[in-house]
Amino acid sequence: MENKKNWHAKHVESMSFGNRIADSVAKGMGSWNFIIIQTVLVVIWMGLNLVGFFYHWDVYPFILLNLLFSTQAAYAAPIIMMSQNRQNERDRMHAEEDYKTNVDAKKEIEALAVLLKNIEVEKLDKIIKMMEEMKAAK
Repeated sequence: MENKKNWHAKHVESMSFGNRIADSVAKGMGSWNFIIIQTVLVVIWMGLNLVGFFYHWDVYPFILLNLLFSTQAAYAAPIIMMSQNRQNERDRMHAEEDYKTNVDAKKEIEALAVLLKNIEVEKLDKIIKMMEEMKAAK
């Protein structure tokens, strides 16, 4: 039996290690877990720097925190765009496979329609022949 892979399996096999990492990062950064964890860390960062008695490593207006966010955004944006580009490629592959399936289904339906038409014509021919025989027998 021939082992045919679907479009998704082919796509997953074609992904490089970097592509898999980019997709994982994009998936993680696009989750509520990431937003909640980041919010908690920011609140802790700001709280420790506002109420710290001895050492403030990032005093208000939190320039270091702003730099960290800028760096995170500088790396996150291209990684997320790489993942989106791959998603577009997956969607294109999926659409092509759907189109092929639809073309094949259309051909089968057309063949069935021709077959049904032929069966219908044969039935009508038999009915007409039977009626003519009945007429001739009278």
